[in-house]
Amino acid sequence: MSTPATTPAFPAAPAAPPPAWIEIDLAALAGNHARLTRLMRVHNPAAEVAGVVKANGYGLGADLVGPALARAGAPALFVAHLAEGAALRQALAADPYQLQLARPVYVLNGIAEGEADDFLAFDLRPVLNGPDDLDRWTRAGRTRGRPLPAALHIDTGMSRLGFDEAGFAALAADPSRLGGVDIRITMSHLACADDPAHPLNRRQLDRFLAVAAAIGRGRLSLANSSGLFLGPDFHFDLGRPGVALYGINPIPGRANPMAPVVHLKARVLQVRTIDSFESVGYGAAARARPGMRVATLAIGYADGWPWSAAGKGEVMIGGHRAPILGRVSMDLVTVDVSALPPSLIHGGAVAELIGSHRDIDALAEDAGTIGYEILTRLGRRYARRLVTSGQTQVYPIGVPTPQTEVDPAP
Repeated sequence: MSTPATTPAFPAAPAAPPPAWIEIDLAALAGNHARLTRLMRVHNPAAEVAGVVKANGYGLGADLVGPALARAGAPALFVAHLAEGAALRQALAADPYQLQLARPVYVLNGIAEGEADDFLAFDLRPVLNGPDDLDRWTRAGRTRGRPLPAALHIDTGMSRLGFDEAGFAALAADPSRLGGVDIRITMSHLACADDPAHPLNRRQLDRFLAVAAAIGRGRLSLANSSGLFLGPDFHFDLGRPGVALYGINPIPGRANPMAPVVHLKARVLQVRTIDSFESVGYGAAARARPGMRVATLAIGYADGWPWSAAGKGEVMIGGHRAPILGRVSMDLVTVDVSALPPSLIHGGAVAELIGSHRDIDALAEDAGTIGYEILTRLGRRYARRLVTSGQTQVYPIGVPTPQTEVDPAP
């Protein structure tokens, strides 16, 4: 008679400190939201700034930044997919400081066939990007005996999502086609806002003004992060910034007006002194001289540190700069610490890879990409720590961030 197999009992997950982590400054996040709100309200005291938290809050954790932006006064939040919206709604419901400040959550990619029940179950609102979306949401409202809230997206030059020219013309000719939905926001999206001189900006503005005159309902929204800096003509009622909230520069080529929100840190795993002319890392891409000290950090491209940034830039250890050496490995990065005081360099020492010495935009330039990609690719292996005034806070979120004026949600 065989003996039944037993499942080995393992202890709980180890409580060891993480080898790499992201520090998220929620006070800076709220300050960036307030900065953009003030910018809009110079010419429109009723203007508001929503928060875009798609791609898991641009890699920072939508469950962290979503509630923080709602507390800061964002009247609505935007995600890309239904699943993102459901997860965000759960995070908002769980946030102990939300109370009655639950915010509308809009799904930018619209509504697919068969998704209406899930949208309603999680109290989500689709962005209607074409006739199919409009028909689906109209039918959902009809079965429930009332028009359901949504946003209406008209394409004015992006040629991506939104009602195209023919679709807009049909709505303008017969606005009653919108009678089965409750449009809270009429929106479009700028294609070239980060290039203020691009002529498409003005063409899109003129087209959006025509949209507003013909079928505009609810709040009008055109400006993304960079669009908010094109001037008050682009502001309308509701801004929809994403990366500017998280500290990425929305005005390339000029000083960044936004406060840094993200600090990326990793521990030193090992330090060694090279005694001869040896290579460092894959491909022997870096050469070491005798006497060089090399520190290996617990971070790599599996964590979102770009492989294409090999051998570029530097990290900060104990207030000293250490150049990055050679290729980026899946889990490791090597740096030259020869010039640093030996007392600072040891296993367990902390290196800052993104921070005041080198922001996300600088890393993106080294990697040949954009800050958006760097931010959203920060990996799932990182712990995420909330920092306010230099003090690390433990999740769940602690003291609420300072609020801007809270107006009724759209």
